[in-house]
Parts: sequence; C-alpha cells; structure tokens
Amino acid sequence: MLYEPILTKMLAMKLNGMAEALEEQRKSADVAGLSFEDRLAMLVERQWLWKENRALSTRLKYAKLRQPACVEDIDYRHPRGLQRSVMEHLSGCDWIRFAQNCIITGPTGAGKSYLACALAQKACRDGYRTVYFYAPKLFREIQAG
Repeated sequence: MLYEPILTKMLAMKLNGMAEALEEQRKSADVAGLSFEDRLAMLVERQWLWKENRALSTRLKYAKLRQPACVEDIDYRHPRGLQRSVMEHLSGCDWIRFAQNCIITGPTGAGKSYLACALAQKACRDGYRTVYFYAPKLFREIQAG
C-alpha cells in the first residue's frame, strides 16, 4: 500500500480526522483483524467527529464568552430565584430555533453573565452561532451599526 500518497491526498482534501485515524490504525495491531467495512467506518466516524469538534471550537471562539460556563454546572441551591424548569427549557434552545430572545435580569452578583455564557455555550454545542455582549457594548455596537 502506498501510505504516504494516500495520507497526502487525505490532508489535501482536509480529511485530517481520517488521516489521524488511519495513522492510528496503521500503528495498532488490534485493527488488523477487522473487516474493511469496520475499518472504513472507524475512519469515517473519526472524520465526522473531527469536523464536529472543529466546528464547535470555531463557534465557541466566535462567541467570545466572558467565562467558561456550562448549563450542567449551574447551582440551583443558591438563593437567587432561579428555577430549574426554566433553565431546562432555555437550554433546549427552542427559543433560538423560533427566533426569540432571552433577556437575563437580576441584581449585581446574581450570576447573569454566567447564565448567559452557559446558555451561549449550550447553543454552540447544539450548532448555533452566538456572540456574547454585555449591555453597554451591545448598545455601542447597535449605535455604530
């Protein structure tokens, strides 16, 4: 098998995930016993995961989130009046799909920025592009536009 030309063509076609998986298969003795279809399925799955992870990374970078937050890490025990059912509904991202808005209000230190970043991160994981703005910056951007 002409390994180097295949690897070069994969990289030229931007099949980096598949190229990495092929390299791992080449080094692993366990894979030799698998059928062609199984090995091909492993390569395709790896390429798909590579593209999905790369797209997620790009969306998160574009979002410019203020802090690393995750809806799964939200603390509902803190006495700020946050309801789990409301956050579960918002984290489903249906409001984004239907082009609705979400405004988070509350006193200083209630965790508004954290919640916004958590919802934005979840939206990025679900395939949506987001951008984080705090109110003064948003108003400046709107005025400049």
